[in-house]
Amino acid sequence: MSVAFTKENDRDGTEANLQDRPISPHPNLVTAEGLAMIAAALEAARAAVQEARAAGEDGTGLALARAARDFRYYAARQADAEIVPPPPADGRVHFGSRVTFDRDDGRRQTFRIVGEDEAEPAKGTISYVSPVARALMGKQVGDVAVVGGGEVEIVAIG
Repeated sequence: MSVAFTKENDRDGTEANLQDRPISPHPNLVTAEGLAMIAAALEAARAAVQEARAAGEDGTGLALARAARDFRYYAARQADAEIVPPPPADGRVHFGSRVTFDRDDGRRQTFRIVGEDEAEPAKGTISYVSPVARALMGKQVGDVAVVGGGEVEIVAIG
């Protein structure tokens, strides 16, 4: 096959061609813990870049490409992070609130509403731009919100 039909960095199949991690179009709201997590991830990516270079990678290796991609992502996220102070104790759901609600099917769930990079639903945190968080924002104990096609009733806010 002619070189004219290949990408410049695909010629021998060894170069890493990773696209940058997508950056959310939403404001990068974070808790203080979220900013610390981003800083730790940035430092880990920086160390991984140095490690890959020390191992002799010259910019074409996959480990260096992944580390550099992560470094660029977390550097950008740290640069545009907006720390949101703890939520006010006004009885309403805000960014940073821990919300407990009952679902129609009898399940009780508790989530803390946090920034996008710190959200891990399996660990009890959800992004403020998630449909669940959007439905709960501004509500108070006893209010009902529509989440995922069903109703949830807020039973506690902390």
